[in-house]
Amino acid sequence: MRWKNNREHTVYQNRWFRVNLADVELPDGTHLDHYLIRLRPVAVATVVNEANEVLLLWRHRFITGTYGWELAAGVVEDGEDVAAAAAREMEEETGWRPGPLRHLLSVEPSNGLTDARHHIYWSDEATFVGHPEDDFESDRREWVPLKLVPDMVARGDVPAANMAAALLMLHHLRYG
Repeated sequence: MRWKNNREHTVYQNRWFRVNLADVELPDGTHLDHYLIRLRPVAVATVVNEANEVLLLWRHRFITGTYGWELAAGVVEDGEDVAAAAAREMEEETGWRPGPLRHLLSVEPSNGLTDARHHIYWSDEATFVGHPEDDFESDRREWVPLKLVPDMVARGDVPAANMAAALLMLHHLRYG
């Protein structure tokens, strides 16, 4: 059941993404045009402190018109190490500099439409370095008890699938 991408060409691009049109051949030989979005990798980071609280951002997403809890995240710049990008994003968006980061998981949030890969990291220590440089990214930043995560996800307070997966994985690591 493997689909074959015979060729694709770019129909639109900017510094954030490319929209391509692919000539896809299905296993039965049928061809179809399939649009796809090519994206740069995304680096995500958070910290879980000694009290088992996780650092989260409360933010609005204008595309869906929703509010929700998220982790600090952003694109990996050309030539940038993914873990370094995750640490940079966390500091810029929260004002907290993470200690040594550990890879938690990598996910493909919408692999039927994009090649996006989100690489999620976490630490068990962080240092507050000051007001976040990118404070426009969120309404507030809070330490939230990790034990509340499953209920938050179930209520829809963590609407982004990548963020829900990461938080549930952290909950599993701490509470099994």
